Amino acid sequence: MWIFLLLFVFAPLIELYFLIQVGSVIGALPTILLSILTAVIGGYLVRMQGLTVLMRVRAMLDRGETPALELLDGAVLLLCGFALMLPGFITDAVGFALLVPPVRHALIRRYVDLVPVQGEVIVREERSTRRTIEGEWRRDD
Repeated sequence: MWIFLLLFVFAPLIELYFLIQVGSVIGALPTILLSILTAVIGGYLVRMQGLTVLMRVRAMLDRGETPALELLDGAVLLLCGFALMLPGFITDAVGFALLVPPVRHALIRRYVDLVPVQGEVIVREERSTRRTIEGEWRRDD
């Protein structure tokens, strides 16, 4: 509950405060252009790293491996792209920090270590009572 209050109330207020402070130092137009520039550069970098993650996922699937960590890597990149598209310098700093692969991988490893893995496997086997010895199939339309 508190984290949502922090994210949706206090974070935008802090972002607005920093935007006003930066705008008062360098001016309104440079602040707006800097915010747009960080979004464009961040979007490009997220796209490039996202394609790299996608290629790693495909390679792992081709080898028959489960790309669990790579999917988490892609999810963090998605959040990173979202943070970079938001106007503000704090979210941009968080987004650019998550673009650094060692930082991102350390965060993912910490998340995997903290969150317990829970799962349930259900195996269902159906046996047919019919027996087909030999047959041909044809569709009549």
